[in-house]
Amino acid sequence: MGFGSYDESEQQEQTVDDDDGESVNVHEHDHQGEVEVEDADSDELLDQLQEIKEE
Repeated sequence: MGFGSYDESEQQEQTVDDDDGESVNVHEHDHQGEVEVEDADSDELLDQLQEIKEE
């Protein structure tokens, strides 16, 4: 078989086990708070990033 080719027989009768007994809690890491966005130019943001890196 070359690149990108497939055997059609492999595509038949695929089974998926949907019930593995585990569930996902999508609200496990919910956070409440506020986000404030300030208008800043690129130079100001780069300066702030540099200060954070130096700490």
